[in-house]
Amino acid sequence: MCGAAFAARLSAAMKETQTITELAREFGVTTRAIRYWESHGLVSPAREGGNRIYSKRDQTRLKLALRGKRLGLSLAEIKDLEKKLQEEAAQ
Repeated sequence: MCGAAFAARLSAAMKETQTITELAREFGVTTRAIRYWESHGLVSPAREGGNRIYSKRDQTRLKLALRGKRLGLSLAEIKDLEKKLQEEAAQ
């Protein structure tokens, strides 16, 4: 990865909130993929005008979903895992 691309990615990763384009670039997925996860309730970005604004929580949940996908988990299994992690964190 060239220096400028790395710096841009690092800068985006350090932000508290990100746009869908920034998030897609950080995770190496398309904006369509992120909207898919949103439509299934795994992320729920705030809206600022017509733009989606993703919080650190959304970023973490998307990371979990993508890892689950790479491990071969189904969408239902990923949602169940996320729910269990939330319950453990609340205790």
